[in-house]
Amino acid sequence: MPQRKETFERLHPCDFYTPEELLAEDQMYTIYEVARLLQGLEPDADIDEETESVLLDWAVPWVMNNANELVVADPPEEGAPGYYGLRRGTDVAAGNAESASTDGDAQ
Repeated sequence: MPQRKETFERLHPCDFYTPEELLAEDQMYTIYEVARLLQGLEPDADIDEETESVLLDWAVPWVMNNANELVVADPPEEGAPGYYGLRRGTDVAAGNAESASTDGDAQ
């Protein structure tokens, strides 16, 4: 049920990290690690499955909204998650830039 703003003691800006603020330039992260980072946790923080599910609800749209600034790598093995990282000028070959963008959108 909606509530009047006045019922809340304090309101905060709805700010999100930029990819540059969140990710190290030379690292690749799974969506689970991105989810933890978005909440200020270490990428390998031990969290319960229910919390992880909630964090993923934030991480997936964040990745989609920032896809132009990210690269994606295939999972290292069948059934494993893919990896995301900051896009650097040398990360994607010129001929692959459009297909990489399309692939990233589908992930």
